[in-house]
Amino acid sequence: MLNSGDSIMRILASIFLLICLPIIGGCQLQGNQTMSLLDEKVSRINISKSNGVGDMNQDIILSVDDKKSVAIIEKAIRTAVKQESKIPSGENPDFDIMVEYEGGLPTHALHLWLGNEGEISTLSYMTDTGDVYITTGKTTNQLRDILF
Repeated sequence: MLNSGDSIMRILASIFLLICLPIIGGCQLQGNQTMSLLDEKVSRINISKSNGVGDMNQDIILSVDDKKSVAIIEKAIRTAVKQESKIPSGENPDFDIMVEYEGGLPTHALHLWLGNEGEISTLSYMTDTGDVYITTGKTTNQLRDILF
């Protein structure tokens, strides 16, 4: 036989589940938005010191075309997760990234704010109005290995 304390606990647990499950389910349906590139083979990734948001510096300091490094940078871009925050005002990107594709397709131009070792890094599309995407600390370490 259940006492009144058990009945109240069951009612409260049921109410909790009715409220929380739709919220949890809705969050999972929305998912994380990530950066995207063309579904084409990347031939080269050019990197330059950034002159600021909205400007692509054409003075290349590093041209990456080995498969392993291209794959690391491509994965860093494709897995960067969109954030609610916007591009930090007054904070210039560290690097500009130009993703070139085989077949002469248009180049993707991105900005990179490179984090310190083990910290997140921030990416944005050069032509975007301010949306930012972040990487993991592990990804930042991989990018730092390529850049330095």
